[in-house]
Amino acid sequence: MQEKRFDLRQILIKYNLAILLLLFIGVASLLSPNFLTFSNAVNIFQSYASIGIIALGMTFVVITGGIDLSVGSMSALAGMLMGLLLTNDVPLPVAVLIAVLSGAAVGGITGFIISRFELPAFIVSLAVMVSARGLTMLTTNGRVISGLASLGPNESVGEAFRFLGAGRVFGIPFAGITWVILLLIGVFILRKTLFGRSLYAIGGNKESAYLSGIKMKKYTNLAYVISGACAAYSGVILTAWLTVSQPTLSAGAELDAIAAVVLGGTALSGGTGGVVGTFGGVLLLAIITNIFNLIGLPSFYQQIFMGIIIIAALLLNSLFIMRDKKN
Repeated sequence: MQEKRFDLRQILIKYNLAILLLLFIGVASLLSPNFLTFSNAVNIFQSYASIGIIALGMTFVVITGGIDLSVGSMSALAGMLMGLLLTNDVPLPVAVLIAVLSGAAVGGITGFIISRFELPAFIVSLAVMVSARGLTMLTTNGRVISGLASLGPNESVGEAFRFLGAGRVFGIPFAGITWVILLLIGVFILRKTLFGRSLYAIGGNKESAYLSGIKMKKYTNLAYVISGACAAYSGVILTAWLTVSQPTLSAGAELDAIAAVVLGGTALSGGTGGVVGTFGGVLLLAIITNIFNLIGLPSFYQQIFMGIIIIAALLLNSLFIMRDKKN
């Protein structure tokens, strides 16, 4: 019986995200004694809940081998819709539902065009990104909608709305709690349902998935619907946190979402990964950004290093895939 040899390289590849998290947590702890405090953890959950929710929806799309560049624009569009609806006395639950459905609808249109006409996801979602951002600007001619914290009798609507983005339950941000709940739902869908397993099959080998009788167009479309809905809800909670609807909301959010998904181990070629890894990827981005802020690195340098991090993650994923093929 042959004994299993200790393979350091395989361990580094398999647990690269956990190792990176521990490494950067150690660096951040050395730079600031306040990093490992409860208040700082709360701030991370508060600040990154919106990106985390966008990245969660993005994971469904990337697993199929697709990409959705329109998520930032859909987030902004949902935020502007919330402002318009609430200032016109639409009940808060109805306004939230309409905003989320708007994202799901735009995502559905994107997915339909991609799956029905077999067009490149990058180009289609890029076109939708530009159009959705233009529509967002058009809703108020580029103006912001303020005063959302003081709506309704005795400001009750404004307070309830603000709770979605800035409220806390036992000291934990409600937005962060929502993020974790959606994460658990995502884990269940991807691991325990036919829909989830079909997404992996589509991303792994489209021809085999088609021959297996998987409804590729339907499931691909649904993945974009989920991505759009998640992006829209992120716009809701971000607008609730800021108490201002602004057409430039979530600009560049698609970059952070893609970075988190890739860092979490979901290959851009599709077929591998999951939302748990994406959750870790978002935390890693949060920690890295925290370190950048601690050392006073200017924002434009942060963008440069974020691009380098994405490339490094792609190289790690490529190494992982190559090793799997050899085995």
